[in-house]
Amino acid sequence: MIELLPIWLFVAVCICLMFGYPVAFSLGGTALIFAGVGSFMGVFDGVFLEALPNRLFGIIRNETLIAVPLFVLMGVLLEKSKLAEKLLESMAMLFGTLRGGLGISVILVGALLAASTGIVGATVVTMGMISLPTMLRRGYDPALAAGTICATGTLGQIIPPSIALVLLGDVMSNAFQKAQLEMGIFSPKTVSVGDLFVGALIPGLILVVLYIVYVSMVAWLQPHKAPAVSKEELRQGATESVAIMLIKGLVPPLALIIAVLGSILSGVATPTEASGVGALGAAILAFASGKLNLVTLKDVVYSTTKVTSMVFLILVGASLFSLVFRGFGGEELIHEFFNGLPGGVFSAMIIVMIVMFLLGFILDFIEITFVVVPIVAPVLLAMGLDPVWLGIMMAINLQTSFLTPPFGFALFYLRGVAPPELKTSSIYKGVIPFIGIQIFVLILLTVWPELATWLPSVIYD
Repeated sequence: MIELLPIWLFVAVCICLMFGYPVAFSLGGTALIFAGVGSFMGVFDGVFLEALPNRLFGIIRNETLIAVPLFVLMGVLLEKSKLAEKLLESMAMLFGTLRGGLGISVILVGALLAASTGIVGATVVTMGMISLPTMLRRGYDPALAAGTICATGTLGQIIPPSIALVLLGDVMSNAFQKAQLEMGIFSPKTVSVGDLFVGALIPGLILVVLYIVYVSMVAWLQPHKAPAVSKEELRQGATESVAIMLIKGLVPPLALIIAVLGSILSGVATPTEASGVGALGAAILAFASGKLNLVTLKDVVYSTTKVTSMVFLILVGASLFSLVFRGFGGEELIHEFFNGLPGGVFSAMIIVMIVMFLLGFILDFIEITFVVVPIVAPVLLAMGLDPVWLGIMMAINLQTSFLTPPFGFALFYLRGVAPPELKTSSIYKGVIPFIGIQIFVLILLTVWPELATWLPSVIYD
């Protein structure tokens, strides 16, 4: 019974979260209660909690995490500048006269937004408000329209500069160092947020291409589900040429993406420094669009502070949780369990992916990144897995979880902004093919890990 206390601790946290208690307080409060009970029973050494001040000081000093508020600020600024509306209008002009053209436009715009904001919720909500009414009004099948928007919105999970990859990169770096120490390896090799950014580019582009292929196939085989729109209808109310609209809509986000990702890939800036470039670029775009005033700036700062505070408070609670988990021998328990599996590292990886997928129904990626990954990643890395590949697999796995009915976060985001006439069943039905696509990409990465590891090795080696 005592040996299972780490498992009971994890179960207790999940129960608190299912009852709706705040994540940070659920993590920290449950850990403190278990630590107190364990100390009273004589099965918990309080010396583990003495490391908490150093942990918290390390969080404050962590330069990588500075990227979080800056990328959030960049995303909120772009949302307020109405960049997505201009981009969607210009893309619709370009592809709308084709079968499935509006769907393709939504995917391309969503991918650009993902590469600009890195926030899943913001992308789904923005695309849901802008594109869903247009697609429904022009005869698109409700399930196809909803599925396309939800799936495209989750690209913010994998396409850099993703907030998920920033947090995952920091945690994976610590796990990699820990795994090396456990194996007795003293190597200068590290894994960084930049590695994950670069490693995610090819899988992210594969997802975008497969989404477009699927929508195009539906439009070709079942034209009534994704009809073409006449040029006259698309041009209704437009005062500028398609070329001018495309330049105005496409150049600003592309310039921002090049500034952020280009500075990282070229080695000019670290991801943290690039986040500053992105925030400044987003502010310039918002100002140039005439949307940046004192009221908007106040809203932007408030939203950024709120999200950043949530992230760091969860990180504090997760640090306390991990210390108590270690104090109860949780890491040794995980080691013994994984090493005793008949299939070795393959079985361990399958179990971790299934558990993370299921936890994605009740936990956001922040909680999973800070709570689950530090527990399982060192063990998996010590078994010989590549940290970049493992990070990308986890990110896509969570992306799939956020899309899966009935609890996927992306579905809730879209339901919140969708018109009442769009049935929830249509949303669930629409995402199923895209879930299949994401699972297919996970299989591709399993068979060919080089899809995630080749580009970082070329750029950084």
